[in-house]
Amino acid sequence: MAVPGIAHPPRRSVLFLPGNNARAHEKARELPADALIFDLEDSVAPDAKLAARTQIAAALKTGGYGKRELILRVNGAETQWQDDDLRFAAHLRIDAVLLPKVTGPDDVLSAETMLAGAGLKHRMPLWAMMEVPLAFMRAEAIAASTPHLRALVMGTEDLGKDLHTRVMPDRSTLTAALQLCVLAARAHGLDPLDSVSPNFKDIDAFAAACRQGRDLGFAGKTLIHPNQIAPANEAFAPSVEELAEAKRVVEAYAAAKAEGRAVAALDGRMIEQLHADTAQHVLNMAAAIEALNADP
Repeated sequence: MAVPGIAHPPRRSVLFLPGNNARAHEKARELPADALIFDLEDSVAPDAKLAARTQIAAALKTGGYGKRELILRVNGAETQWQDDDLRFAAHLRIDAVLLPKVTGPDDVLSAETMLAGAGLKHRMPLWAMMEVPLAFMRAEAIAASTPHLRALVMGTEDLGKDLHTRVMPDRSTLTAALQLCVLAARAHGLDPLDSVSPNFKDIDAFAAACRQGRDLGFAGKTLIHPNQIAPANEAFAPSVEELAEAKRVVEAYAAAKAEGRAVAALDGRMIEQLHADTAQHVLNMAAAIEALNADP
């Protein structure tokens, strides 16, 4: 079911699945993650790349993943595997290709050209991983590279390594880079997705990182373990209180417009069109989550 104002399913929780782990592919069919990334890159050893493609193809052919988005992360442009990965992707029933270690718009455009030359009859949506310093310096150019780009995905583990910085619990040493990407993504209508948190056992710390990501403007978070799904889904979804407040704002502004006024008053504060639009987005997101979770 299409939801007004929401062009795609929610991306609160985006779970990475190792490409050569058939058990993970099977288990993921029952997990409440909003989106799944079948990975051919970091989680797959060099001598297992071909086998991983075979296992991913089998999992996707079997199906059973419901309405969620299915993404393939290919290997980087600097590797010997990306061209074959993209030719492979062109013949899969997936929703997007995730490009790792993007350094600039040319990496995105080159991948798009390769996909088009592999026999695709449509343009494959692309996601770009922002994980090297050049990517963050060129965030706006990457976000503007093609109308088929859909998301910028943070990779702060790699970024922290390249910057030789200490990654603090509050991520204060990386906040400027994260905000650059949120700005670039939102300016071009893309979803910024927060980076993975490698410590999947400390759920309280992970939940705090999710809340921080949402406060920074991220649409969701990438995950490495099923234990992280529930906290991400909660953090990036409107709360009961937020939904109730959004409904009140929308109703107050609608009543004012019906009376010919451009401004409404609610609890001693002024409500303008921008406030109503923000509140409506909250309601639309809740509807999109409900639609994703509804039975087919």
